[in-house]
Amino acid sequence: MNTLINILGVVILLSLSACSMHDRRAHFSSSVYEYLYPDQEGRIDSPGIPTLSLPLRVGIAFVPDNTRTNYRFSEKNRMDLMNEVARHFKQHDYVKEIELIPSAYLTPKGGFTNLDQIGTMYHLDVIALLSYDQTQFTAEGVASFAYWTIIGAYIVPGEKNDTHTMVDAAVYDIRSRKMLFRAPGVSHIKGLATPVNLQEALTKNSIAGFQQASTNLIENLDRQLELFKERAKAAPEEYKIVRKAGYTGGGFIDGWYLLFFLLMGCLGLYATRRKTDES
Repeated sequence: MNTLINILGVVILLSLSACSMHDRRAHFSSSVYEYLYPDQEGRIDSPGIPTLSLPLRVGIAFVPDNTRTNYRFSEKNRMDLMNEVARHFKQHDYVKEIELIPSAYLTPKGGFTNLDQIGTMYHLDVIALLSYDQTQFTAEGVASFAYWTIIGAYIVPGEKNDTHTMVDAAVYDIRSRKMLFRAPGVSHIKGLATPVNLQEALTKNSIAGFQQASTNLIENLDRQLELFKERAKAAPEEYKIVRKAGYTGGGFIDGWYLLFFLLMGCLGLYATRRKTDES
């Protein structure tokens, strides 16, 4: 009988705990839109047709944020991600150099004026603007932990915390102000924690969320780099491709065209030798 009463007590306490739910949310982010279009209220100017001068000089930078320091995407994590993004850009022969731009050079709400200054300073053609958005939602009372002891049962209230993270790379042609492509990375972490270790769990999930989202971004970046190369070849009316002096790389030239020119060269050489032999 006492056991049944204890069980009923646990059920009632769990129900009361769920009914007394109190929501909290922490949100921290940096925004490419707020940086590039601070005063346009949803209106974005039409970009021009980009002229991509191969090989490209590419900059990589994080856009400014106004988040409290203890919640920021850490500087170490930022540098790790910037270096990883640079490594994947360098795998393509149409990229000449990579510049990692210090955060101090990006002015909050600086817009394309600030971007033009950075492009001139570093002689950049293209820039990859990195940003992040993370929300941690905590619902108190959603979950509770029931413990049985020798004197019966007691309830330790728990808290459910979900961490949603997105890290994004938006790649712009600086002169035309056209976004060439973007590669987002996302993460969703679910967790349970008692009030005693809630902050520790939130901090741990925050770090894990950024790491997972960054890994996902790199995976998407590889795909987008290849897709952009194909789009540039398939839509010459949208992208003007020129080659800087001394550049002989394949870049955005289709492999079939290279094979065609190679065969034509071989046929020309064969015809020349044959003519020489006959004479």
